[in-house]
Amino acid sequence: MTSPSVGQSRRTPVTVRVFSQRFSSTPRGARLARALAAHELYTWGIAHGSALSDSAAVVIAELAANAVTHGRVPGRDFELGLTLRSDALRIEVSDTRGERRPPAPGAVPEPPPLADTGRGLLLVQALAARWEVRDRVPVGKTVVAELDLPR
Repeated sequence: MTSPSVGQSRRTPVTVRVFSQRFSSTPRGARLARALAAHELYTWGIAHGSALSDSAAVVIAELAANAVTHGRVPGRDFELGLTLRSDALRIEVSDTRGERRPPAPGAVPEPPPLADTGRGLLLVQALAARWEVRDRVPVGKTVVAELDLPR
């Protein structure tokens, strides 16, 4: 075997795919975010109906719905970001209402059994390998969730 010449490496090249889009802070914007994300994942080789695609769709739908319900500031959009690395899919949903933060991971309360709402972050917590809430500069917050890729 020959050794690599200067400037070459034996490492496998790393491909990172990135998608970012702003949406109106409306229920329609949340639905569009989910649909466009599913399409983008498909173009990246993640098949519709696969476990990763379905889990990502639920996480995106819940975080987008929370952004337009609890994080909405009139006249301001929310943002969806996706990053596909070799080991995980990172989902980021940002809104401009920093003072309304969700509970910390592991501290999400269960809603009463007959409640119509309150299960979104429980779904995120169940599907994501990791998630957290970060401050967004200059204003707002970002909820980050990572789904591990199947090996």
